[in-house]
Amino acid sequence: MTRESSASPLIFGGDAQSPRATLPVLPPLALYIHIPWCVRKCPYCDFNSHTASPVLPEEEYVDALLADLDQDLHAVYGRELSSIFFGGGTPSLFSADSLGRLLKGVEQRIPFASDIEITLEANPGTFEQDKFVAYRKLGINRLSIGIQSFQQEKLEALGRIHNGDEAVRAAGMARQAGFDNFNLDLMHGLPNQSLDDALADLHTAIALKPTHLSWYQLTLEPNTVFWNQPPTLPEDDTLWDIQEAGQALLAEHGYAQYEVSAYALPGRPARHNLNYWSFGDFIGIGAGAHGKLSHPDGRIIRTWKTRLPKDYLNPAKSFRAGEKALGNDEMPFEFLMNALRLTEGVESRLYPERTGMTLESLAEGRLEAEQSGLLQVEPSRLVATARGQLFLNDLLQKFLT
Repeated sequence: MTRESSASPLIFGGDAQSPRATLPVLPPLALYIHIPWCVRKCPYCDFNSHTASPVLPEEEYVDALLADLDQDLHAVYGRELSSIFFGGGTPSLFSADSLGRLLKGVEQRIPFASDIEITLEANPGTFEQDKFVAYRKLGINRLSIGIQSFQQEKLEALGRIHNGDEAVRAAGMARQAGFDNFNLDLMHGLPNQSLDDALADLHTAIALKPTHLSWYQLTLEPNTVFWNQPPTLPEDDTLWDIQEAGQALLAEHGYAQYEVSAYALPGRPARHNLNYWSFGDFIGIGAGAHGKLSHPDGRIIRTWKTRLPKDYLNPAKSFRAGEKALGNDEMPFEFLMNALRLTEGVESRLYPERTGMTLESLAEGRLEAEQSGLLQVEPSRLVATARGQLFLNDLLQKFLT
């Protein structure tokens, strides 16, 4: 039976009362590559990052990444990659030679779409003009630069290794290296930050003319230094003032908010992240990387890889630390926790297309969310109201079973 067949056999997930259809069309496929090393671990960071030794095991790690990818290839045969994202850690610690060998190896295994987006995360303290020119020549066509703030006091509080001048220069160097598409990562709600401080950071960022801005509030996460030794953060009223004034400033300069913390110039949203938020598929390779892959028979499998770099590089240990098939009872929450982050939501038809579930499986939670003013009453789309965006966790609770 082919994917195009109208007769779809059914499989069962966690809830045997709700059969799930086969998937006639698989979603776009992306690749996430995790490089786990940083010059220094920041006190707010809960990502899988580790302080780098003087010499990184680049060759061994690239070998491991390709071997890891080989083990996932059976699940994506015949598909092409629409985007690649190098995340971390600080991927720009790796040489262009290492990243070039890795990209060549990936393309030999999975074909690239003709317009593939390839993003590399970088920090201003790691910028070297020649290296970034070489990255661009490899086909990397988008940068995400971790600025966080341009103010020295705030950067020191966040444990960053760069200063404000280096942050400004990094954006200029990116453009000189041939990157006409780049994101600046910026935080607000920083220790002792005022409204004027936050807006000054935004004004500086906007003046650098990035195509994309990730602007998000600092949160204290478990298993971080800040969680155990909390800094003094702004009061709630100040946080609200920063949010409102910052969003107005970004809109005034043409940056449209398309996700809770993502703003882009027209035509420049992050393709990789859009795929993630719309329940697309992605392979995750590297220490601690997560993946999500759909299968034509309706199975949707989440995977996660061995977390510690020393274990990931150990030939005696498996790359894959675990996997989980999503059950029918989990599907509404799994789909909506990402889709409803998008300010315009998604078309309703995407839910059955990407999950194999019927729209009726959302009906009870959808009605309750609409009556609570958290979800728009719009049959053709699944989209949060402005209030629903503010209270997203409350909205998602409506779809937990």
